[in-house]
Amino acid sequence: MNTSKIPFINSILHLTDFSAASEKAFAHALAIALYRQTEFTILNVGSHRSLESRWQHLPAVRETLERWNLLEKNSPRSAVFEKLGISVKKAATSAIGTTSAILDYVGGNPVDLIVLATEGREGLPRWLKHSKAEAVSRASNALTLFVPSHGREFVEAETGEIFLERILIPIDYQPSPTAALVFAMRAAQMFGPVETVEIMLLHIGSDNAALNLDLPESPIWDFRKEVRQGDTVEEIITAANQFSANAIIMTTAGREGVFDILYGSTAEQVVRKSPCPLLAVPQSWSK
Repeated sequence: MNTSKIPFINSILHLTDFSAASEKAFAHALAIALYRQTEFTILNVGSHRSLESRWQHLPAVRETLERWNLLEKNSPRSAVFEKLGISVKKAATSAIGTTSAILDYVGGNPVDLIVLATEGREGLPRWLKHSKAEAVSRASNALTLFVPSHGREFVEAETGEIFLERILIPIDYQPSPTAALVFAMRAAQMFGPVETVEIMLLHIGSDNAALNLDLPESPIWDFRKEVRQGDTVEEIITAANQFSANAIIMTTAGREGVFDILYGSTAEQVVRKSPCPLLAVPQSWSK
């Protein structure tokens, strides 16, 4: 398995609309930014508040890091970078044409990972319009982490503690699962417990040939393979619940493979029902 061309995450964009669900997504974005010491941008979307009010309500990075006992109380703004190595930027879009504004922002400010909250049965946040989804995908070509408003999480918002013990990766012949496997192993190295992280490779079909993969061995992770038959989406969700997965990682098909998953595809349907955060990996990252 050739992993040399798969890049690391060096920049993160968190999209927030000030909802409670966005707070959970913010915690995941900030925790990943800390571990990777990345550029971290918080972009307010879909708000009808005044610009001044929105600046006041953007997630407070320093206060959160103080609550997580990573900074002393009343630390200066410079301490976030000087002590923890992350560069923070905040921005806001207009309430009208929000998706187009996201498209413009991402087009001019490329990022490696986009983190956003999902909202139950609808899956997509109300401000993300399907008609612009593919265009945003082509502009970003980024990983996307969808954090559900309800269900398991791998970052505790109040403490910043990370629990990543079990990862589920749906596997098929196409698209290639290489990048999804790489990010699962990297996550196990960064966020895993003292014990081994279990990584379940799940194939929905009548044979197990798709699971004949060149998998590196390590005491950090333990691969297990499972074949199921039935409806693809339902079997993925059932497996995630039975496995008590902390995260699902899926390679997405399509020209660029990020937001194009959000219009009727298998991954979009899994996003709607997922009991845990889902990382969508563009197919192009596996090439």
